[in-house]
Amino acid sequence: MFLILAMNCKNTKKIEEIRKRLYNFYGPLNWWPADNTFEVCVGAILTQNTSWKNVEKAIQNLKKAKILDCRTIAEEREKFIANLIKPSGYFNQKAKKLKAFCVFLKENYGCSLNEFFNSGNVEDLRKKLLSIWGIGKETADSILLYAGNKPVFVVDAYTKRVFSRHGICNEDVEYDQLRNCVENTIYKNVSFYNEFHAGLVSIGKDYCKKTSPVCNLCPLKDV
Repeated sequence: MFLILAMNCKNTKKIEEIRKRLYNFYGPLNWWPADNTFEVCVGAILTQNTSWKNVEKAIQNLKKAKILDCRTIAEEREKFIANLIKPSGYFNQKAKKLKAFCVFLKENYGCSLNEFFNSGNVEDLRKKLLSIWGIGKETADSILLYAGNKPVFVVDAYTKRVFSRHGICNEDVEYDQLRNCVENTIYKNVSFYNEFHAGLVSIGKDYCKKTSPVCNLCPLKDV
């Protein structure tokens, strides 16, 4: 399986070089910014198709309303939640997703994330998360890595952009193909995956921008 992935995801040795460069350049980025694991999960759901600044505003609204906990969101009206998370965009859909996630935790694990994360191996947990309405692969993997401390690499638009511009893969590469490619290249380590993903997001925002990239100053320019 790895040989097939390596053929499509070219120059896999560059992946480890990029990881090292980013860590040396940025140092520990200490993601994910949150007060607890449940807040990480909420942030992972709200950050879909929006900036983190907007997510922070939405989370602050939930905190002020004192409903930032699994049981309360599971039992709260969607419209009320949607009104609080408006800054995150697509608020009606995201309110539904939050409720679906919290209802799942409440009905199956008594709102205990610890119980959920100990209920199976990584692939079992991933399948359970993907079975929840509105939870996609990137969101599921973000929850597993940053809330569950599971060795899962998160692929996002920044990852695809940086890797494609360095000849590792095509920008339209399939999610699981690139995820497996990285996980077969980088030693399975939560800290490695955490800092690598955070570094790719940072370099994507600071240098490898979608338009007008700053290639001449980028720490990856000679990779």
